[in-house]
Amino acid sequence: MTRIFRLLLAAVCGLLSVLAVAGGAGWLWLRTSLPETGGTVEIAGARAPVEIMRDANGVPHIFAGNAADAYLALGYVHAQDRLWQMETMRRMGAGRLSEIFGEATVRVDRYSRTFGLYRLAEDQAKRLPPGDRQLLDAYTQGVNAFLQTHSGALPPEFALLRHEPQAWRPADSLVWAKIMAMQLSRNWQTELLRWRMSRRLSAEQLRQLWPGDDRDTPITLSEHVRAAALPLHRLAGAIPKELTSTDASNAWVVDGAHSATGKPILANDPHLGFGAPVLWYLAHIEAPGLSLTGATVPGVPLLVLGHNGHIAWGMTTTGGDVEDLYLEDIDPGDPARYMTPDGPQPFRVRKEEIRVKDRDPVVVEVRETRHGPVVSDILGGGEDGSRTQVIAMASAALRAEDDTAHALFAINAARDWASFLEGVRHFDSPQQNLFYADTAGGIGLIAPARIPVRRSGNGLAPVAGADGRHDWTGFIPFDDLPRTRNPATGIIVNANNRLVGPEYPYDITHDWDTSWRAVRIEEMLAAAERHSVDDAAALQMDTLSTAARRLMPLLLAAAPGSERAAAAMRMMRNWDYRMRRDRPEPLIYAAWVHQLMRALAADELGPTFEDYGRSRPGFIIAVLTRNRQWCDDITTQEPESCSGRIAQALDLALDEIAGSQGKDIARWRWGALHQATFIHRVFTHVPLLGRLADLAIESDGGNDTVNRGLTAEAGANPFAHTHGAGFRAVYDLADLSRSRFIIATGQSGNPLSPHYGDMLQRWRDGGHVEIATDRDAARRRAASILTIAPKPRR
Repeated sequence: MTRIFRLLLAAVCGLLSVLAVAGGAGWLWLRTSLPETGGTVEIAGARAPVEIMRDANGVPHIFAGNAADAYLALGYVHAQDRLWQMETMRRMGAGRLSEIFGEATVRVDRYSRTFGLYRLAEDQAKRLPPGDRQLLDAYTQGVNAFLQTHSGALPPEFALLRHEPQAWRPADSLVWAKIMAMQLSRNWQTELLRWRMSRRLSAEQLRQLWPGDDRDTPITLSEHVRAAALPLHRLAGAIPKELTSTDASNAWVVDGAHSATGKPILANDPHLGFGAPVLWYLAHIEAPGLSLTGATVPGVPLLVLGHNGHIAWGMTTTGGDVEDLYLEDIDPGDPARYMTPDGPQPFRVRKEEIRVKDRDPVVVEVRETRHGPVVSDILGGGEDGSRTQVIAMASAALRAEDDTAHALFAINAARDWASFLEGVRHFDSPQQNLFYADTAGGIGLIAPARIPVRRSGNGLAPVAGADGRHDWTGFIPFDDLPRTRNPATGIIVNANNRLVGPEYPYDITHDWDTSWRAVRIEEMLAAAERHSVDDAAALQMDTLSTAARRLMPLLLAAAPGSERAAAAMRMMRNWDYRMRRDRPEPLIYAAWVHQLMRALAADELGPTFEDYGRSRPGFIIAVLTRNRQWCDDITTQEPESCSGRIAQALDLALDEIAGSQGKDIARWRWGALHQATFIHRVFTHVPLLGRLADLAIESDGGNDTVNRGLTAEAGANPFAHTHGAGFRAVYDLADLSRSRFIIATGQSGNPLSPHYGDMLQRWRDGGHVEIATDRDAARRRAASILTIAPKPRR
């Protein structure tokens, strides 16, 4: 039984005891945690009345007389519907989760404190231009107005944990961008993985593990790096899953010459890990000079993805290499100093006190070098090689001069390509491919960020920090960042695949994501001369796996090892490569690739396999076509053939599926195991409450389909769908009111609300909502209207 489970179980017992005594009154009290969506609420600081019309889906339409009041109202509705999400987000960024959860989250807090994410957010708040700061302060005022005026119970998580939220601060909003920057800029973790692998594998083997990189330089792992005795495996294991993410997204835009409307159509669906509630929250905001519709993030006073009546924008993650690990040599004569090109220099040191529920505080000493924080100190230091060397991380996301928040405010206000570009000039981290379309007919893409230029080296593995040979000399100039504007093809596509070719003069990354989804999007767009909004929405739900289309002929060339396997292979020969939830073939394919991946790589990779071992069709294809030595099991004396490994993997896959689905292959269904799973991170640990708060639904798609159905590949059900498009949008620039939106769960984060999971089935089935963009239409569709009125001065 984990510490967090014991904590929550005790809290639940206490709460249930109170409710049992209170009876029906206790239930009615919990119901008061739902927001008041009608009537009038007086708020100090509001300048004029604001109307908040919620439609049948719980989407708020905010109509204000000025921008500050509009942002105040946004803060208020965010707090009404997603207060617990906001509370945990700001505490994760500040390294203060343990004040609520106790010892169970000290590791997460230590990680956040090491990188100083909240300190950076506080500095960023001070750097904001006055206009942006006014809107941020108004949003903050709106959140606090809810905390001050709400008369009923707070959301159930607060009641369960007996936690009272503190006042909202401007830095609480800005720290989310820092969290996302760390989640989506994960190159240092890949460097660490390669470094650990280098102790077992040759440089050639390492190249073969990432076969699509087109590297023109070898991986250079110096003896200095190899000699380090640091506890690398433990360091990799200390990275909290809460602050990591598998990034993926789809976006494409077609111009008017290729659309059925005569104006651009932009489609975007960002992919992140699932949770209940999902990250995104839909909203529509209107004020003089301000019109915003699309996806917000509770706690953040910005439209992250959407349109403003003039332009629409979307994002996919570039995967730019904005991080490097440096081995810093400790001065043999003074452990408080480390070696630099200019001789020994003292570590910059600060003390961080992590307060822990029901325990003594934990004091963390954070050291920094000229490159950045000492990440090896996350383990506590003082053991193995850490007396002679430490690992420091340089990251563009940790620069004090980060102006990304200002960039997003400017994007929200942009009216054309020129003002859009001027805004993204300030976009620092994480690197994103920003898609653009406007009502005048223009389309474009730019990938802004601070991408380091290195004096030498390629960012593939940790390097020596003492001699300065691998230091950063600056960043790619803004005018040289990848971009396109109204290309002759009239179409722009990205699904995290390679953004630039070998002729590009700078290194963005050597770890481009696969191109399977982009291949499918491009071939579907090439199949018709013009495309409609319906076509774009249908393509977002496409389930054909181009990876399976490439890989299956190689697998089916092997001889089956049993009659059962032969029957399965006959079925797979007729498969159309679509990952449909009602069919057995996707389940057989996924299990087969899962087992084959382990058979080919686990023996060579040893303990690093679990960090690398997600099913990688590109690696398997490369093994079966040119790197066949991986088929041999190095732990046995007799050599194994690729055909034999394929047959063995299929037998294991069929055994694995039969264990839960029975022996009749024809009755197997992908959806029986592939279920989109949205876990409530608190209630999931509590019997009964987890069943009420966790959401799950059978889903289509797979790891490499446009309709992304990325699987866990671990745990009791390796085929659970745990990552995908939590938000989908299609923007019709001919009439933005016809744009389509959907989020994966619902608008509310409160399990007692009818809007907690009411969008789930529509999301799974490709449904959508339309968000009215004028006041009369919003009023006609309104299910409730709340008025914010200025509080009279007394």
